[in-house]
Parts: sequence; structure tokens; C-alpha cells
Amino acid sequence: MFQVDITIIGAGVVGLAIAHQLSRDFPDKSILVLERNSKYGQETSARNSEVIHSGIYYPKNSLKAKLCLEGRISLYELCIKNNISFQKITKIITATKDEAIPKLENLYQIGIENGVPLQIIDKAQANKLEPNIRCAGGILSPETGIISVAELMDFHYQKASNNNVDFYFESHISQINRLSNGYEVNLLEKNSETSFLSKVIVNSAGLYADVIAEIIGFDTAQLGYDLSFCKGTYYSLRPGKKGIVKRLIYPIPPNEGLGVHSVSDIAGTIRFGPDVEYLPEKILDYSINENRKLEFLSAIQDIIPSIQLEDIAADYCGIRPKLQKKGEPFRDFIISEESDKGFPNFINLIGIESPGLTASPAISRMVSEFISQIF
Repeated sequence: MFQVDITIIGAGVVGLAIAHQLSRDFPDKSILVLERNSKYGQETSARNSEVIHSGIYYPKNSLKAKLCLEGRISLYELCIKNNISFQKITKIITATKDEAIPKLENLYQIGIENGVPLQIIDKAQANKLEPNIRCAGGILSPETGIISVAELMDFHYQKASNNNVDFYFESHISQINRLSNGYEVNLLEKNSETSFLSKVIVNSAGLYADVIAEIIGFDTAQLGYDLSFCKGTYYSLRPGKKGIVKRLIYPIPPNEGLGVHSVSDIAGTIRFGPDVEYLPEKILDYSINENRKLEFLSAIQDIIPSIQLEDIAADYCGIRPKLQKKGEPFRDFIISEESDKGFPNFINLIGIESPGLTASPAISRMVSEFISQIF
């Protein structure tokens, strides 16, 4: 039975960022990354809006606020230094009716308290910037951008691999046993069984982070660690309408998610999404329900009225790992070294949805700080 110093479960964008960070901070430690899929970044990391968030939405002093702000600065620096494709495209959050202005002003105050550079704009200013949007007043966010997540993940993977991090793909964890000096991990890997020992485990399993926590012995329901699968669909805009907006256009966010918004990728394709559909079962269902198209169109027309049904086509779906149940208030990231629960050297990352991509550099540093207390 072989032994490693650090095991990272999950090779999404956050797991990859952690692997890269730890390989630099602890060059003398052996690091192994386990991934259930045949390649890194095949689930939530591959199916999202690819937005670098500024940090507007999250309560002051929450992990989401703190790590988003830190991560955003680091992510732009990382892109510039390493030629990772990005654009600081900016964003307008639009109040589409006069009665929504107080909500807009409240959102602005949250952003300002978090230290985000923002500008309140009136209807005339908004329509001068974006003539085709419905707006009674808005917030201009100059620090919002977009990124090629694929390039970012490729970068982290190559750097981590060059720093001698080992990746095991198509690896499914069947059991984790706590020992006096670490953990025994049992894997089902390509029709064979493998066991190894690890002093530290980082649970960055995304959609399945609560499942990993349950396997080792956490009572996820009692702790509030249990996740819901929340599906979001994206529709793409036909090329002939490509110039209808130049920035990202967001509504005032509803209770769950950030609302159906317009987003452009690095190639210039404009999409709308994601909506919010809680799945009754935790199954990776990426099918698109065309029966929701009219409801989806209504959400689009709320911010860009001239979009018609024939202008949009079903594109793809993503699934977020949400701690927040439908109708519940805000839930923060769970990033915790679990010694106080009887699992020393086990680090849980649970509910890492948006702004997890933006926060990924700061999350990786936070994990590194935990591990610096171990070695």
C-alpha cells in the first residue's frame, strides 16, 4: 500500500487551482489528485457563465465576499502574466421598473461595503451605454469580466503536473477510513481496487462533496452539508443579433442564483442563462426542457425586450452544487479543516458554486494556509 502526503478529491477548476498552489507551497510533499471523470473539469467547471465576478452580491465578511474580491484581483493578474484569455467586458445590473430602484440601491450599498468599485447610473446613462436594454436605473460594474475557463484549467493542470502532482482519472472512492496518522482511501479504478494512505485530504469534489463527506462519516444533514443539484439552462443568440449588447447585462438577482442574464464568451457568442431548476434527484441531467423556453424568453425580454423566440436556440445546461435549498436565505461557502468534528487534516470544501471560479485563487491560498498548520 503506497502513501502520499496530500490527496485532493476533485479536479474541477478549484481542485486544479489547489493542486497548483500546494505544489508550489509544499514542493517536498507528494500530492495526488483523484477525479471520477476521464479528464479534469468535466462538470460544473465546464458548464457555467465563465464570468469573473466583482464581488457585488455577497454579505459583508462572508467567505463568498472576501474570497471573490481577493480572487478577482489574483485571477486578472494570473491571466495577464500567463496569457490566459480574458476580457474585462464590464457589466450593467438593470432595474427594469421604477419600483425596483430601492433593491438596486441596496445592492449597490452591499457592493460598496465589500469594497467593489461601482457606479450608479440613471436610465439615460444606461441607455447611452446599452440602447437595447430595459432600464429604469442601473449599476455599472467596471471590474466584471469573462475568462476562458478551459485555458485556466489547462494552465493549472500543466503547472501542477510539471511540479510532480499525480492525477488519477476515472477513480471512484468506495471508502475512506480514519487512522491514527491519516486516512486510508479505497478506490475503484478501471475495474480494479486500489488502497493507499494519505496524511491530508482536501475534499473539493464539487457536486459530490457531500457524498465524500458522508463516506468518511460526516452527518451531512445534521451539519447542513447536504447539497442540492440546481440545474441552469443556457440559450445562445443567433449571430445576426450579435451586436445587441456589448456588456454583460444582469437583472436584479432573485432569491436563488443571479437571474437569467446575458453573457458573452471569449469568441463573442452571446448566451442567456442560467435559469434555476432544482432537480428532485441528484442525477446529472443535462437535457434541455424546451417546454420552459417561453418562460425563459420572458426572463430575457425583461432585460432586453427586442429578443424574440426565433432569436434564441437551446445551447447547454450546467448544474450547481447548492447548499441553499429552494426558498431559503443566503448560504455561504463551507471551507473547513475538520479537527473539531473528529477528522483532523481533513479539509471540506462544500457548496462551491458561484463565485467559486472567481474565488479559486483565494480558495487555494486558504487551503494552503490550513495545510501549513499541519506540516
